[in-house]
Amino acid sequence: MHNAKFLKVTRKIYLDYNATTPTDTKVVEAMLPYFTQNFGNANSDHSFGWYAEDAVETARNQVAKLVNCRATEITFTSGATEAANLALFGFCKGNRNKGNHIISCKTEHKALLESLEALESDGFEVTYLDVDRQGNFDLNVLKATIKPSTILACLMLANNETGLIHPIKTIAEIAHSKNVPVMSDITQAVGKIPVDLQELGIDIAIFSSHKLYGPKGVGALYLNKRKNISIDKHLYGGSHEKGVRPGTLNVPGIVGFGAACEIAKQSLVENQQKFKSLQNQLEEGLLTIEGATINCLDEERLSNTTNVSFKGVDGTKLLRYLNTLAVSRGSACTSNQVKPSHVLKAMGVEDELALASLRISTGRNTTSEDIETAVSQIKKAVNQLKTITV
Repeated sequence: MHNAKFLKVTRKIYLDYNATTPTDTKVVEAMLPYFTQNFGNANSDHSFGWYAEDAVETARNQVAKLVNCRATEITFTSGATEAANLALFGFCKGNRNKGNHIISCKTEHKALLESLEALESDGFEVTYLDVDRQGNFDLNVLKATIKPSTILACLMLANNETGLIHPIKTIAEIAHSKNVPVMSDITQAVGKIPVDLQELGIDIAIFSSHKLYGPKGVGALYLNKRKNISIDKHLYGGSHEKGVRPGTLNVPGIVGFGAACEIAKQSLVENQQKFKSLQNQLEEGLLTIEGATINCLDEERLSNTTNVSFKGVDGTKLLRYLNTLAVSRGSACTSNQVKPSHVLKAMGVEDELALASLRISTGRNTTSEDIETAVSQIKKAVNQLKTITV
């Protein structure tokens, strides 16, 4: 009995699914033959190559169906970050003759913000929209910010840290009324909520395989062909992926991405219901902790994402106390640096509170028991740390 109790306490619980997800076993099964038997280069002009090429095109169709676009509008990349770089540099430099102004937001992912900073150093002007305490920017300010030199509005669909869902369809309508295309980072939304690129009016989109139970190292760039959206090439060395992203295709990874998208499409409604139930359980438990605040609580959010702040607690010590829980203080791209989340700072959360904030993101493997254990451990850790600091 004593051993069982000990094992329960030390069992590690993964609650960082927004950082990455385990690859689905069915996805791994789909990938395996493309490492050994069907190992051809998709660009080779013989039966091995044709077989690989067919597999890539099947995957392209599977990815396109999940987000409702044409297969020809999907370009495979190494992930959302590379897709963001290809899109931003390729589109903005290709349209420099039309203007040099870009609109974005202070709560975008660092992959976008750093690319935008690089464009600023190359003579582009970027307006970063402010957000309120709930993470929303003013749509009237967006409309007023558009000017004749504006060539792109770059705004995410769902925030990776808070789960906040932006009204991207309305955003696109505002931008399109002034003939400004919209680029959106849809990485955290795909596979968690329905994402229909046609209905939302998005012109350029980026997303990644490893956020939806596919392999790491594969992503997608969507370019709206109906509007003739194209990007300048700035990578050279081959005609792969219509020359946009040269280099030998990662066939097993692409096959896995396609399989993951097909599974995500089939299980979307079921997963949404499960995540909502777990989120309710989690947040009801967290709000019983004195000094706890759920960020963006009353906003439309991803049902798998909870961002909670604890007043009067040392954030670094909190994470150390929670060594059997995999939770984070923000994006996996920046969480190894002890800096307050740029998202929470933009929302007006003071540094000390931002550092004592946790992002808890659930996934397909998360159970009600996991949530119960997590709440219990967080409550215990917060109460112990408050006792220490008094």
